[in-house]
Amino acid sequence: MGVKFYKSILMQRAKDMKFKYWLPDENNERQEHETDKNAVIIVGANGSGKSKLGAWIEQQSMDLVHRIGAQRNLNFKENIPLRNYSQSEDLVFYGTDNPDSKANKGYRWDWGKYTTKMMDDFEAVLSAILALKNEENDAFVSEYKKSKESNHNMPDPPTTAVDKLLAIWDCVFPQRKLYICDSKFYAVLGDQKYPANQMSDGERSVLYFASQVLCVPKDKILIIDEPEIHLHKSIMNTLWTTLEQYRKDCLFIYITHDINFATLHEHADKFWIKQYNGVKWVFKKIEKDINLPENLLLDILGSRKSVLFVEGGKFSCDIRLYSILYPNYYIIPCGSCEQVISRTKAFRETNILHHFEVYGIIDRDFRSEHELEIYKAKNVYAINVAEIENLFITEEVVRFIASCFGKNENDIFSEIKNYIVKERFEKQIDSQISKSVLYEIKYRLSNSAIDGRNKEEINSSLKNFISSLKYEDIWKEQNDKFQNALSDDNYKDIIKIFNEKNLSSAIGHYFGIKNKEYIATVISMMSANEVNKKKFVSALTSYLPTEIPRN
Repeated sequence: MGVKFYKSILMQRAKDMKFKYWLPDENNERQEHETDKNAVIIVGANGSGKSKLGAWIEQQSMDLVHRIGAQRNLNFKENIPLRNYSQSEDLVFYGTDNPDSKANKGYRWDWGKYTTKMMDDFEAVLSAILALKNEENDAFVSEYKKSKESNHNMPDPPTTAVDKLLAIWDCVFPQRKLYICDSKFYAVLGDQKYPANQMSDGERSVLYFASQVLCVPKDKILIIDEPEIHLHKSIMNTLWTTLEQYRKDCLFIYITHDINFATLHEHADKFWIKQYNGVKWVFKKIEKDINLPENLLLDILGSRKSVLFVEGGKFSCDIRLYSILYPNYYIIPCGSCEQVISRTKAFRETNILHHFEVYGIIDRDFRSEHELEIYKAKNVYAINVAEIENLFITEEVVRFIASCFGKNENDIFSEIKNYIVKERFEKQIDSQISKSVLYEIKYRLSNSAIDGRNKEEINSSLKNFISSLKYEDIWKEQNDKFQNALSDDNYKDIIKIFNEKNLSSAIGHYFGIKNKEYIATVISMMSANEVNKKKFVSALTSYLPTEIPRN
C-alpha cells in the first residue's frame, strides 16, 4: 500500500481516536474494520489458522504492522550488546540493520517459515530498550543545554523507555523488582538478586513482551499471536492492559484460543473464528449488546458442539448424568429451571449461534402437561420422571445395575419397588397431592392477568381470578392422578409424579453398597466401561425427551 494512504490513516486516527485494521472476508478479500478501542481479540480453536491469520494481517501492510509470533525463544545472554537506537529498531522491526535486507520484512521472518519460524530477538529487544533510553536522555541533555544557553525554562527530565519498563514490571510483579545496571538485567526478590536470563518463563515473558511493545516505533498495529504463552492467568490481563495504556498510539490485535483472556479483557472488540478451510476464514463479531454471559458464549463457540442447558450446579449429578446421555452436546448447568428456560431462549435468539442446536432439559417436578407444552415451544423439554434422581431408580436401571453386581434382577427390583411404593409413596401421598395442588395454583397465579390502577380494580381482578381458578377441580385432578397411580401399582407412573429427591439415596444397600454412594457408584461404573455405558443409556432412552436428538 502507498505511504500517503497509511499517513492519511494515521492522521485520521489521531483526529478522532479511531483505529483501522483489516480482516479477510469470506472471499479472502481485505475487509476494513474500525474501532475506538486500542485492543481487538480474535479467538479461535486449535487448527483454526490463527498464526496464518496473523501473517495475513501483517502482509496487508508490512510497514504499519508489527507481529509478535507464537514461537518465541526466551533465552538470551547475560550481557546485552549495546547498539544505537536506529540499529536496534531495525533489528526488532525488520530482523536486520542491513538496508538491502529490510524490504518487506522478508529477512525477519524468512518467507519459507513465515508462520513457524522461532523468533530469536530477545537480545535485540533488550538492546533496543537500552538504546531508546540513551536516545531519550541524550535528547533531554541537548534540550537542557539549549534552554540554559537561551535562559529559557529548563525541561523536565523524560520518562524513558526503561522507566516505563520498570513501572510496568512493578504492576505485574509488585513483590519483586527489576534492576538494570549497564547492559545487564536482574530480578530482585528481597535480598536475592539473580540475572534476568535465569528468571522463570513467566518473568522472562513479561520482560520480553513489555520491552518489545515499548521499543516498537510509533503508531503501529501490534499483532500478538498467543499472548497467553508462559503467562499465568493472574498476571496476563494485568500485563496487556498496562501495555495498552503505555502504547495508546498502537492498536493491539491479540490472536488466541484462551477464552479466559478474551473474557477478562472486557474493553476489547472481539471476533470468533467460526470456520477455516486451510485457505479462507469465516468470522463472527461478538457484539456487546448480546444479553448473555460473554465467557459462556465464548465457551460454546469454542466447543463447536450443540448446546444442552440443564438444571443443577457444576458438580451436581445432572451434568454428570447428562454428559453420559448426551455425549455430543456441550452440557451447561444453569441451577434452576427458570435459568434453563431463559438461557435457552436467549441463546436461540442470538444470531451468532444460529448454526448451533440449542436445547434445554428440565425435571418434570409437579408441572402439568399444559405447562410442559408451553416450554416445548421454547425448545425446553422435560424428562419422564419427576426428578433427575428418579432416573437411577427406574426399573430398567435397577435391573441393569443388579446384573452388574451379580444379583438376581427380579428379587432386587421387587424389593426396591416395594420400598418406593409402599414405604415411601403410599405414606407420603397426601403430602405429594398437597404440594402438587399448591404448585399448580402458584403457576396459574404467576401467569394470571391480575391487574388494576387502584385498590378497587386490583381487588376485582383478584376475585375474578379466584373464581376462575376452580380450586376443587384442581384438587380432584391431582388427587386422581396420584391415587390412580397407587391403586394401579404402576411403578413407572409413580416415579413420574413422585417428587422426592432422596429416593435414589436410600436404595444402595439393596446392592451391597452405602446408600449415599449409589448414584456416584453408578456414574463411575458407566464412565469406566463403554459397554456398560451403552446399556445404561439404552435403559434410559424411553425416559428422555424424543425431541432432543442424541446422535
